[in-house]
Amino acid sequence: MIEMKVMGIALDTRTGSPIVVLQDQENRKALPIWIGSAEASAIIRKIENLKVARPMTHDLFINMIEKTGYTLDRIEINDVEKETYYAKLFISDKDGETVEIDARPSDAIAIAIRVDAPIFVAPNVLSNGTVSTDLAKDEEEAKEFKKFVQTIKPSDFSKLLKDESDQ
Repeated sequence: MIEMKVMGIALDTRTGSPIVVLQDQENRKALPIWIGSAEASAIIRKIENLKVARPMTHDLFINMIEKTGYTLDRIEINDVEKETYYAKLFISDKDGETVEIDARPSDAIAIAIRVDAPIFVAPNVLSNGTVSTDLAKDEEEAKEFKKFVQTIKPSDFSKLLKDESDQ
């Protein structure tokens, strides 16, 4: 498993769909995963440290984990099949007993960033979906990806954030 971090949220310029972008610790590879607008909004809220009056769904899940005596140890994005990604949450109790919970990667990521839990990605997932961000290795692909990410403005997400707060 390779540890990754959330680089940010982008919008697919062709479809308008949100994409969460994970990046490895050496900033050499990025993994884009297309997600729903609600999950993108939840991730953006945490990245931007935007507070809400009442707990949102991912906050509620974290509260439930903690109130039952568990902690979130890590998440793993462990498989991809026909452009569908699979993830697991690993939670443990005070005795060290670990439970695995199946989850969508977008939900797992939104939950993990709330408690700074590590995000791991299986090598087969990385080999199927990453793009290079290392200029020395693949300059053209890296330039194209960085150019795409740099075109994203916070205002691109204002509709996502507004729609989420209306719920």
